[in-house]
Amino acid sequence: MKMKTVLVTGSSGLIGSEAVEHFDRQGHRVVGVDNNMRRVFFGAPGDTTWNLERLKGAAKNFTHADLDIRDRAALDELFRAHRFDLIVHCAAQPSHDKARDIPLLDFEVNAMGTVNLLEATRQHCPEAVFVFLSTNKVYGDAPNEVPLKELETRYDYARPEDYDGIAETCRIDRTLHSLFGASKAAADLVAQEYGRYFGMKVGVFRGGCLTGPSHSGVELHGFLSYLVKVTLTGGTYSVFGYKGKQVRDNIHSRDVVRAIEEFAANSRPGEVYNLGGGRANSVSMLEAIARIEQLSGKKLKWNYVDQARKGDHICYISNLKKFQSDYPNWRITVGLDEILKQIIESQEQQLRAAPGAR
Repeated sequence: MKMKTVLVTGSSGLIGSEAVEHFDRQGHRVVGVDNNMRRVFFGAPGDTTWNLERLKGAAKNFTHADLDIRDRAALDELFRAHRFDLIVHCAAQPSHDKARDIPLLDFEVNAMGTVNLLEATRQHCPEAVFVFLSTNKVYGDAPNEVPLKELETRYDYARPEDYDGIAETCRIDRTLHSLFGASKAAADLVAQEYGRYFGMKVGVFRGGCLTGPSHSGVELHGFLSYLVKVTLTGGTYSVFGYKGKQVRDNIHSRDVVRAIEEFAANSRPGEVYNLGGGRANSVSMLEAIARIEQLSGKKLKWNYVDQARKGDHICYISNLKKFQSDYPNWRITVGLDEILKQIIESQEQQLRAAPGAR
């Protein structure tokens, strides 16, 4: 296998760190770009320094660049110094709710940062594969127009034809997005354009709930990770709206990176794919709380807030048929219970290692 040079942005984050380890294990050179903006967005709980230090110990051929993707000159210098074969763009302001407090910073990071990376790729390595981690929030609240039925612990799709979830045909305009959804939609569209207009090997993945043990979950981002954290530490969790029956599909970071790898091996310029855990890994808030309590042996204190998050999805399950049709070697390999067990184990280890822990 020919050694390649892989650029991963947001390399200290959940998907970024998984990508670093995956491609490093395969013998490729990996350059990670991350300036710990997550701490700026979310304060100390969002700090990813611990994950960077873990990567430095775990990866053999990994170089870290403390670089801001808004800095075009620094990106140009980076691209001049390396001949990238694959760019995995994970860096983002990732919170649906936080964006309203920092709309300019959110847009600069999510939209401008993406254009900066795409243009640097076009100028310096136009033959490289470029994978952009988009989000299902580009659909805004349009998925809420799908007829639903209310069950005991969750909402679900009422019509048989919607059973497999939301497909890529769902519209992305004329909906309420949140500012985060809008900045990611801008990046999503420009990424498609670099693929379709310039013929570059750009792929766009609209993620459902991407999760795993390396997630620095906070209240405003990282649903399962933060839920586990509050359960283990004895805090109080707030459930916002929809009776706690809102549904998300959860995909392990390992399965996300495997999808990236499949696309990189046989890219389809400008193509868009929904990527989540699908129906098998879907769970409502009420169901997730019950499962985490059972697996951790701890009771969660939580309260209900009747006001739902603005533009939030009531039931979102990613329809995976398009990606599975184009890339039949890919499938979901990590089930929901295993995801939860890994997150619980990881956070228990962190709590034991924390200063003052007995």
